[in-house]
Amino acid sequence: MTAIPASVDPLSGPPGPPPMAPARPDRYAWVVLAFLCFVYVLNFLDRQLLSILAKPIQDEMGITDGQIGLISGLYFAIFYCLVSIPVAWLADRTNRVRVLSLACALWSAATIACGLARTYPQLAVARMTVGLGEAGGVPPSYAIISDYFPRGTRGTALGLFNLGPPIGQALGVAFGASIAAAYSWRDAFIAIGGVGVVTALMVWIFVKEPKRGGLDAPSPGAATVAVEAPAPFLATCRMFFTRRVLLLVALACGATQFVTYASLNFTILFLMREKGMTLNEVALYYALLIGIATSVGMYVSGRLIDRFVTRTKKVYAWVPAIGLLCAVPLFVGFVRAPTWQMALLFLALPMGLNYFYLSPAVALVQEEVRPNQRVLAGALLLLVMNMIGLGLGPTYLGAASDWFRASFPDNSLQMAFYTLVPFYFLAVLLFIALSRAIAREEQAAA
Repeated sequence: MTAIPASVDPLSGPPGPPPMAPARPDRYAWVVLAFLCFVYVLNFLDRQLLSILAKPIQDEMGITDGQIGLISGLYFAIFYCLVSIPVAWLADRTNRVRVLSLACALWSAATIACGLARTYPQLAVARMTVGLGEAGGVPPSYAIISDYFPRGTRGTALGLFNLGPPIGQALGVAFGASIAAAYSWRDAFIAIGGVGVVTALMVWIFVKEPKRGGLDAPSPGAATVAVEAPAPFLATCRMFFTRRVLLLVALACGATQFVTYASLNFTILFLMREKGMTLNEVALYYALLIGIATSVGMYVSGRLIDRFVTRTKKVYAWVPAIGLLCAVPLFVGFVRAPTWQMALLFLALPMGLNYFYLSPAVALVQEEVRPNQRVLAGALLLLVMNMIGLGLGPTYLGAASDWFRASFPDNSLQMAFYTLVPFYFLAVLLFIALSRAIAREEQAAA
């Protein structure tokens, strides 16, 4: 990064003009990306395993949709979101790879504990511990990737990294449902948690900590020293929440995740209970759908950003806004479909379009802050969007289903899904507001 003039507040805006950077990342950067993506796969697989196995868990423990929504939403998100801030502060000052490895070991051990739980309170505590561990997973990874990939390639790299959720969802559905069908839902938690513990050890051994801001500075010197100095915690938080662009992207993502997490945590239960799918059918057809459709959405959005961002940064807002608008009518078709086969056909495209927001949002935040602020800025982004989306989305949909059950005992989840449509339009409006804020910053810079 170039030296910052004394008249410019280093915490109040983006880090100046783009510096010269290597045209392509080296081979080891791709190895690291593969490791981090696999950790993200496990992160999301462990997170979604509860929703995948909700039906057999309900059958054994006798818990309601509202209770499922609480332990997969609010209870999980409280720990996941709030702990991510001190973890990010620690990672910005210590070895980010070590923080990631220890976090992976913790959430994997907690996943094993979910399989051993005998009561709802025990399951709730285990899920909260999963959230505690997963808080240290994604923000350090964002910063590590940004220090292995130069500007101009980060959208693609983060798009590939963000394949972790769809791959994790697909593998979770395939292996989790298959293990549960052949053995029990408890064995699925234990087996997948064990894989995570081994992966944590491999990350500790094989992934090297990169130099902070090494690809943002053209040469060593005073500017590099300034970049590597830890950013003040409170000042960085104040910068994030007072910069309109950063706050709007977090709120827009939160509104989007309200829909995506609510849907994600109840779609399998909806397909099994109200559309007639079996666990074996879920393991095959739904796993293929979620793996392919969401992966395409993540990757295509990242490529679109790298393709058009040289013309205008407003593409960070327009890509997700257009994707969400196109998804609405197909989502309604998915909810109305009379059979699970037709429901999956309607779901294929909106499942990909729903995830057009993540790669642009992460790339925008990582570009807009200094290298020594990236972990904390990524954690603040996750704090806002996950507290809204992950914390409130599943909690709301589960409570809505319980409320509709008195009047619609056979299709309460269907009625609850309909109520998600207004949140699509709220997210679109927030992305339009983000586009205008970006335009104003571009005009001011010009």
